[in-house]
This record gives sequence, C-alpha cells and structure tokens, in this order.
Amino acid sequence: MEIPIQLSMEQQFKLQVYQQQIQSLTKEQAQEYLMEVLRQMMVKDNLLKQVLKQA
Repeated sequence: MEIPIQLSMEQQFKLQVYQQQIQSLTKEQAQEYLMEVLRQMMVKDNLLKQVLKQA
C-alpha cells in the first residue's frame, strides 16, 4: 500500500485558510488551539491503532 506524502489540493487550500485564521489569534488562543490539535491527533492515532488491531 502506497501512502501519499504530498497534500492534496483540497488539503493545501484548507491549510492556507487555517494559516490566515491563525494569524489573528492571540498567543494564548494559539496555545489552546495547538493543544486541542495535538489532543485530536492522539485520539486519531489511538483510533487507527484500534482499527489496525481489529483488521
């Protein structure tokens, strides 16, 4: 199974939108946002591990 390394056009667009939104955040807001993103990434990792175990 080949895993794509590049972002799709849609992902690149979303990233640009996020970049614009992030620029207007305060330092505290940015830190809260980062912590939530990291938490969600960990949840996603856990879900992926669980799915792979069941496969």
